[in-house]
Amino acid sequence: MARAGEHVGVELSAHGIGLRLGGSTVLSGIAVPRVGPGQVLGVAGGSGAGKTLLLEVLAGLRTPDTGRVSVQAPPDALRYGFVPQDDIVHRALPLRTALEYAARLRGTDPGEVPLVLEELGLGAVAEQPVRTLSGGQRKRASIAIELLSRPRLLFLDEPTSGLDPLAGAQLTEYLRRLAGTGVTVVLTTHTPADLLRCDRVLFIAPTGRPGPSGTPAELLDASPDGTLEALYSAETAPEPHEEGAAEEPAPPAAAPATGALRQWAVLSGREVRLLRHDRLTAAITVGSPLIIIAMFALLFRPGVFDPDHPSPAASAMVLFWIAFGAFFFGLAYGLPQICGELAVLRRERRTVLRLGPYLLAKLTVLGPVLLLADALLLVVLRALDRLPEAAVSVHVSLFTTTALASFAALALGLCCSALVSEPSQAALVLPLLCFPQVLFSGAFVPVPGMAAGGRWISVAMTNRWAFEALGSGADLERLWRGGGTEGRALLASYADSFGRPAWYGWAVLAGCAVGLLVVAWLVLRHRCPAARHRLSRTAAGPARP
Repeated sequence: MARAGEHVGVELSAHGIGLRLGGSTVLSGIAVPRVGPGQVLGVAGGSGAGKTLLLEVLAGLRTPDTGRVSVQAPPDALRYGFVPQDDIVHRALPLRTALEYAARLRGTDPGEVPLVLEELGLGAVAEQPVRTLSGGQRKRASIAIELLSRPRLLFLDEPTSGLDPLAGAQLTEYLRRLAGTGVTVVLTTHTPADLLRCDRVLFIAPTGRPGPSGTPAELLDASPDGTLEALYSAETAPEPHEEGAAEEPAPPAAAPATGALRQWAVLSGREVRLLRHDRLTAAITVGSPLIIIAMFALLFRPGVFDPDHPSPAASAMVLFWIAFGAFFFGLAYGLPQICGELAVLRRERRTVLRLGPYLLAKLTVLGPVLLLADALLLVVLRALDRLPEAAVSVHVSLFTTTALASFAALALGLCCSALVSEPSQAALVLPLLCFPQVLFSGAFVPVPGMAAGGRWISVAMTNRWAFEALGSGADLERLWRGGGTEGRALLASYADSFGRPAWYGWAVLAGCAVGLLVVAWLVLRHRCPAARHRLSRTAAGPARP
């Protein structure tokens, strides 16, 4: 929002906008009348007419196939915000906290947050979790995030959708006041009452062609029955003439830029706060390792690594389930991370968010938790005599293996979380990822005894490399040589599975972790693209009032 005394502004117009999706024409020959500072443009039309698509084209989030979007703005005034239809805010955080992190991510002074909250009438609920707010309050919270960067051009996709008439009227009245400070406002709506508060209205016909446009008074005069509702199905525009290829706009000076290191720090802090405020997730994060450790202690008897009376088969199973426990910790932590906030990620990608710092923040916060869980698992098992009594170097080797196994599984979880769309789908993926890791790890059927197809699949199983690295670190071959007939039989069936040094398995696990993180980055880059182009500046002088 502009402060008193500011006289800068942005003018927006478009000509001949055409767009094709999936081989079909969804917008054709759309012309947007010039709208400037202090004005509100309403885009109306029936469901599926293309209102959101046109808004994305105007905002530079989608490149049209034909036509051109023109913007006139002073060099330092081209700051814009885009508010999507959904209420996209982290719901577990208190409202003030959510806005403060949004401000830091955009490079804005968090001290702006109280002012924005008061401007939107949200000061009284600033300390409440977002999930406890009413629908109208969440809509205003979503708008507040964009106002933090003080945009001069604001796009809103159906801001009154889902609100009762009173809340909707209050919100559009606020947008009217916001425009009065010199902001150019463009919104889509399917509510006729919203259009009466706009300066100009543009209808899109059901076919994606231009419909009637003008001031609300002009449209009421032209309506067959004197209402705006009658214009939702109107087909009044002439056949569109063919336009040339869309002009590729140049990048603008949008929101203040934040560096990768700064973004990583802000996102890491937000991850910690989310973990603290989401009690169910925190309970699962802390509780699941404790439950698994308790099951380990009950499942295996003490002394299976006693060199004088070894239990070869049991020692193999102890190491396998340690490897699987480390895998499960990482996978369970990673799977819900991205899909649960995919909508927030998409919104932030439209402004300043970089995917590298985003993924690194996940590792920064979850990594220490995983390391603590792995260390606790090994310490408890050793204290209960479920691990060999050996030199410190042996236990360091075991810990390094479990840590790398957990990080590889965390990377797998993040990768799969990026592929699915909601936490319920991630829950279904969990067993599908666990079963192959159990079957093809080489613990129940040694890798040398598998069919050719099974041996190839086992190469891709991180649990196999963790199991073999643990066996090498614990020197299972030496233990089994003193294990009588059972030990010799296991040595023959496993062949050289534990003959490679532990660092070989570490290298494979580290490579898997890096590779899976790269895949997660590529998936997110495809699913949550940054703006394909930004608004172009076609004039450097100040916009006309």
